[in-house]
Amino acid sequence: MPPNLSELDAFVAVAQARSFRGAAALRGGSASSLSESLRRLEARLGVRLLNRTTRSVTPTEAGMRLMERLAPALGDIAGALDAVNSFRDSPRGVLRLNAPGIVAAKILPAIACRFLAAHPGVTLEVVASDSFIDVLAAGFDAGVRYEERLARDMIAVPIGPRVQRFVAAAAPAYLAAHGRPAHPKELVDHRCIRHRFESGVTPPWEFERDGETVKLSPEGPLLANTAELEVAAAVAGLGVIYGFEEFLRPRIETGELVAILEPWGQSFSGPFLYYASRTHMPAPLRAFVDFIKADAELRSQRPSPASHSASSPTR
Repeated sequence: MPPNLSELDAFVAVAQARSFRGAAALRGGSASSLSESLRRLEARLGVRLLNRTTRSVTPTEAGMRLMERLAPALGDIAGALDAVNSFRDSPRGVLRLNAPGIVAAKILPAIACRFLAAHPGVTLEVVASDSFIDVLAAGFDAGVRYEERLARDMIAVPIGPRVQRFVAAAAPAYLAAHGRPAHPKELVDHRCIRHRFESGVTPPWEFERDGETVKLSPEGPLLANTAELEVAAAVAGLGVIYGFEEFLRPRIETGELVAILEPWGQSFSGPFLYYASRTHMPAPLRAFVDFIKADAELRSQRPSPASHSASSPTR
C-alpha cells in the first residue's frame, strides 16, 4: 500500500523541526501520533528516513532527499486545494500563526474573535512564542513580530496598536519599605523582577526622557519567562517590575501596583503581521490580511491620543 498524504506531511514536519515534540507543538498535534505516522511510512517504504536518539532527530540521506522533493510538492498541493476557496462565499481552511506572548495574550484575542465570527469556515491555530524562528519552515502561514525582528523579504502589515510602551511599577508595600526611585539609575539599589526570553536573552531595562537614555541591568529575587509569575511577584511586594503596559495597567488601576518613573517609560512601535510574498496566498491568510487592514483603517478614523516617540523593544 502506498504512503498516504498525512504520513508524508508528518514526515516533512518532523524532518524540518528536527524534533517530534517541536513538530507536534507547531502543528497542534501530539508527538506520539507523529511518531506512529513515521513508523508506518518507513514500514511502507522499507527505508529508514529519520535517525532518532534521545537527544536529536535527523534525516538520513534517503530522508533528506525525500524531504527536498516533498516539501515543495506538498506546498503545491496545499495551494491547489486552497484555490477551491475562491469559489466559496467565505474561505475555508486552517490559518497557522506564530506570535509573541504579549500579542497572543493582550492583542490578538479581540482581533481573532471578530475575524473568526466573520469567517466561520476558518480554523485559527496560534502558537505563542517569543523565540525568533523561520515561520514558513516551521509550518506557519504567517507570524507576528516587532519591527526590529522583521525579515526584509517579508510583507509586513500593522496589526493592533501602533504604539506600545513599557511601564515600571511596584507594590505599595514595597515602596513603603524601600522608597520610591526618582531616577532610573536608582534602580540598581532596588530589588527588581526581570524577564528572560525563550532564547535565553535577559534584555536590559531602557528608559528615555527628553533625549536622555538610561540602560541598566538591575538584579533581584526573580528571573522568569512568564509574565503572570512576574506580575504576581510584583504584587506580592518582592520588587520593581518593568514591562508591557498591557500586563501591568490592570493591577495599577486596582491599586495593587503603583506606577513609578512614568515620564521615563519607553515607547515603541506596535507589532506587524508578516508573511511571504507569494502568488498563491492561502485564502484564510488572505482573508485575515484583508480583515486587519480594514480594522486598521477603522482605527485610523477614530480620534487617538498623542503618541510617544517610537523605538523598538529589545528582544
